[in-house]
Amino acid sequence: RLYVEMEIIMIIDNVLVYTEDKEFVKGGIVLENDTIKSVYKDSEKIKVDNDEIIDGNGAFAIPGLIDLHFHGCKGDDFCDAGKEAIENIAKYECSVGVTTIAPATMTLPVDELENVLRTAAEYNKTSHGSECADLIGINMEGPFISKVKKGAQDERNIIPCNEQVLERFIKASDGLVKFIGIAPEESDNSIEFIKNVKDKVNVSLAHTNADYDTAMKAFEAGANHAVHLYNAMPPFTHRAPGVVGAVSDSDNVMAEIICDGVHIHPSVVRATFKMMGADRMILISDSMRATGMPDGTYTLGGLDVNVVGKRATLVSDGAIAGSVTNLMDCVRTVVKDMNIPLETAIGCATINPAKSLGVYDKYGSISVGKKADIVLLDRGLELKMVVKDGKIVESN
Repeated sequence: RLYVEMEIIMIIDNVLVYTEDKEFVKGGIVLENDTIKSVYKDSEKIKVDNDEIIDGNGAFAIPGLIDLHFHGCKGDDFCDAGKEAIENIAKYECSVGVTTIAPATMTLPVDELENVLRTAAEYNKTSHGSECADLIGINMEGPFISKVKKGAQDERNIIPCNEQVLERFIKASDGLVKFIGIAPEESDNSIEFIKNVKDKVNVSLAHTNADYDTAMKAFEAGANHAVHLYNAMPPFTHRAPGVVGAVSDSDNVMAEIICDGVHIHPSVVRATFKMMGADRMILISDSMRATGMPDGTYTLGGLDVNVVGKRATLVSDGAIAGSVTNLMDCVRTVVKDMNIPLETAIGCATINPAKSLGVYDKYGSISVGKKADIVLLDRGLELKMVVKDGKIVESN
């Protein structure tokens, strides 16, 4: 047995630690302030005096989840453009084990989007308590999308992709914009746009009616991401594989997938993991403001949405309008109802989004030197504890 003496703030002992190899190893985690100091196996032991030791009772210890595509929760929407709304969203997400967030914008007028982005940048300039998830990026789902596949987006605000407009977005957000979605078939300059901006932001195919060839040209030009695979894009068929087929054939492209039990059939989820490989899949919630709220009528991007149970649909035409399921519940659904292995699901909600966001050096795994954001789950995957910045957070 190895004995280590050091100044320690907290030890989480007797847990199954999720490793960067996407497997669980029995052991513990040493946290010092807001950083992971060390990770040890059960064959090792930490000797300490006067420090807090938490007995995990065999729980799963996983990194805090990272949701890189969602709109809101608990009655608030990221596009409300209020710092208080962002803080409320960040608190709820953290309370359910989503400790890092990159909210998504809707298709709004350019000036309104700039205001949303500016508000987020201002929010990030002030410190927030350990009970708030870290806002590390913004996923722009519009306005450069297709009216044909607009889904719950307001088509009055859809415009062709434009480098100058994107520069305004990046500037207003103080660099927080990490993804810009486009429908490549909608603009003659889309390929040039992708080539010119791909080193500034991740370019994703979003709300697009592109066929296979057009999507492939976009990926070959440097687009590297697909927004909520299968939703708001052409169907994947044997003679017209569309965007899904192009993603499958492009090894450098990451794919978001909503596993709330409403958007995609479990069989399709399983088939997609086999087709793409788990290293390219990113679990997202796409949750709207009704998440964590009772059934009723809410808004998304200025459009009215009816919420009944786990289903959110536009009042106008019945189209699915985002989800009302947080990412932790999506993980439970994909494991319990869709038969995706827990080890795979956790990686797709932590490691993969951290890499896509370019923050894997600090987030996404339980590794020495990274943020002390840890979630404990019991064997039924129910939340036992959230540790954010090395401090225990009150669960929702």
